[in-house]
Amino acid sequence: MVSLADTHGRHFEYLRLSLTDVCNFRCTYCLPDGYKSSGPDSFLSQSEISHLLVAFSELGITKVRLTGGEPTVRPDILSVVNTIAKLKDIEKVALTTNGYRLDALAGPLREAGLTHINVSVDSLDEDNFQKITGRPLLNKILTGIDKALTVGFEAVKINTVFLKDLNDFELPGFVEFVRRRNVSVRFIELMATGHSQNYFRKHFLSTRIIESYLHDRGWNEIAKRTTDGPAIEFAHPDYLGRIGMITPTAQDFCRSCNRLRVSSRGGLQLCLFGEGQYDLRPYLDSSHQKEDLKQKVAEALFLKPRAHNLESGAIGATHTLSMIGG
Repeated sequence: MVSLADTHGRHFEYLRLSLTDVCNFRCTYCLPDGYKSSGPDSFLSQSEISHLLVAFSELGITKVRLTGGEPTVRPDILSVVNTIAKLKDIEKVALTTNGYRLDALAGPLREAGLTHINVSVDSLDEDNFQKITGRPLLNKILTGIDKALTVGFEAVKINTVFLKDLNDFELPGFVEFVRRRNVSVRFIELMATGHSQNYFRKHFLSTRIIESYLHDRGWNEIAKRTTDGPAIEFAHPDYLGRIGMITPTAQDFCRSCNRLRVSSRGGLQLCLFGEGQYDLRPYLDSSHQKEDLKQKVAEALFLKPRAHNLESGAIGATHTLSMIGG
């Protein structure tokens, strides 16, 4: 098996594949005015996804995360998961969701071959949740999380965007949430995009205060594996779950980058905050194009930058995170 590598010595085993840029939530940091189409809704078909993943698996990808928008708005989500899970070299199939269908889909997703699931929960208070997401669905989503914990996923995680004056005061509640639940809550630093720079200046808060909070209460950092995402996670002997942080503005954050991104229309994006994409869709019509597709990916990887430039205010071409799934 070929190993995907860039010119900076990093190897890539993890692909984030967006299935759609449609989302039915109105999160204040992403889509405060609701979803608006960024182009024709010609998202990758199951056939195209299959051709894409066969090539990437032969290039060394072993973990695939399905993102959006909201990936479960696709009516064929179970078939897509099953198609990917059947590929012999793919060891992990993960999904990031807002959880609005999780109570009904947790079991079928697991049966289809999904191994890991992440659910976005930005508040544990019903009113505050609606304020941030625009949807009064917290209790339904929490029910779905509890259901997911019973059906045998290898990992259930919660993603929480850490927001100054909006949910930072809920930190103790999130820590208590994992005392008796085998879930990992990961606090994600707010990231500026083309449409959210004023919001970013108002609500950005470093997750370093969370790390200090945990250290002071006896939590210890856990070693990472090669296919893990960017989160730094902490464990405590008195808690069943874990707490983590994702800090894209931290020094050397990009040094351990192990993931590539493909958009819902087949664009290879080398960095979440990069300036453009490499169109792979012309190579997805037939399995006979596989070698050309692999060559295109390998050539593009030589252009992957050493790091983003978020610290200097460069945010690339990503207007909203729903465009590429974060």
